[in-house]
Amino acid sequence: MLKQDALKGKNIIVTGGGSGLGKAMTKYFLTVGAQVAITSRNLEKLKNTAKELEEETGGKCFAIQCDVRNYEEVENMCKLAHKEFGKIDVLLNNAAGNFISPTERLSSNAFDTIIDIVLKGTKNCTLALGKHWINEKEKNKSVLNIVTTYAWTGSAYVVPSASAKAGVLAMTRSLAVEWAKYGIRFNAIAPGPFPTKGAWDRLLPGDLKDKFDLSKKVPLKRVGKHEELAHLAGYLVSDYSGYINGEVITIDGGEWLQGAGQFNLLEQIPEEMWDMLEAMIKQKKNS
Repeated sequence: MLKQDALKGKNIIVTGGGSGLGKAMTKYFLTVGAQVAITSRNLEKLKNTAKELEEETGGKCFAIQCDVRNYEEVENMCKLAHKEFGKIDVLLNNAAGNFISPTERLSSNAFDTIIDIVLKGTKNCTLALGKHWINEKEKNKSVLNIVTTYAWTGSAYVVPSASAKAGVLAMTRSLAVEWAKYGIRFNAIAPGPFPTKGAWDRLLPGDLKDKFDLSKKVPLKRVGKHEELAHLAGYLVSDYSGYINGEVITIDGGEWLQGAGQFNLLEQIPEEMWDMLEAMIKQKKNS
């Protein structure tokens, strides 16, 4: 989507960059010229990912162990990234956690775990890096947050995630206004179904993935490809999107719109039944 050197000179931090969508976005950033620091709690996994991506892309990928729930660890991660790259231009808050459960079955600690990773983790990284940018008067910086389509509608059975992602969306829009004067842009991506082995195995264990065919909920009748999300992220952190600020872009094949429309379930009515309904309506008009 972008020119090969579109992100040349940009240094990016990607939280949760060791696997899944974080890894896919990191790979694309490296492909178009950026240097990337990836973080998560599992250093061995991070180092393996960094080595793999460097070999594939020829770019520079730096692994930093960090639990985003701990502000001191986040501050240290930012220092290490600055020491390695000299400056940081983009923060991608991608680290997340989720599981499906009736809310009454959740312990308080289970609820807190998701809130702490998603909302508190995003706050920690944004605050640590944002304060540095502001204090050093560095301009042309960007924060990209990964939210979800149920951040604005809510969703049963993923209440901790919905609550946390709604908070991240509010933070994105609020700071887009407040910190624009410092030369910092804030945007978000709301992905629909983009299955990843690790996250989706935890979310839908066993044969649940087969029973809940997510592609059937999408008007385009398929799930997302990782590179499609990566290309969108690459654009939003590039200078080509310099006038986009405070926006959340949905990439879900139309899934949430299909679920939102009051009469969208009528899609399940077979063709012959529509013929019958049409005949009934015409009969009423003529009577």
